[in-house]
Order: sequence, then structure tokens, then C-alpha cells
Amino acid sequence: MTEELKTKVIDVLKTVYDPEIPVNIYELGLIYNIEILPDEQVKIRMTLTSPACPVAGSLPPEVESKVKEIPGVSSCSVELVWEPPWDKEMMSEAAKLQLNMI
Repeated sequence: MTEELKTKVIDVLKTVYDPEIPVNIYELGLIYNIEILPDEQVKIRMTLTSPACPVAGSLPPEVESKVKEIPGVSSCSVELVWEPPWDKEMMSEAAKLQLNMI
């Protein structure tokens, strides 16, 4: 159940975009950790491309809200972290390809 729920969380994260970059936050490498607790609580550690990112106030609540809508999720908390700092090397190969960075 835990792996199945984690897969659903990842699928939802792939629907969330940084409005300045046409790639979802999962492929951008902004998600550092997804933890599924035994009672179906989801804990997500994420970052943004920079501390001055204009969506710093809106993106984490959007992630939390969308994950909470997944059937089987009892709650979701999102922790915004700045360490380690995000770097373009954290992007997936697909994201790099999409942004012509390969």
C-alpha cells in the first residue's frame, strides 16, 4: 500500500508546475523526499529554484492541497527547505531535454 500510495503522490506532483518553467516540480528535482507514514500521512520535503522564487508562498500549499485529494491520504504536510540548494543537475533527463539543456 505504501509504495502504491507513493506512486500516486508522484503522479500528482507531476501535475504541479512552477509557472516560470514549463516542467513539473517532480521532474525539476524540487521534491527532495516523500515519506508515507503508517497512517497514510504524507510528508514532503521540497525546495524551490531560489529563495526569491515568486511562488514561494503559493506552491507548497498547492502541493499540500493536491496530495490531500488523493484517495487514501489522511493528511499531508509540506516542508520547504533550502539545503541542499537546488541546482539544475537535480533535474531529470526528461526535464533537461524539454528545456534544451542537454
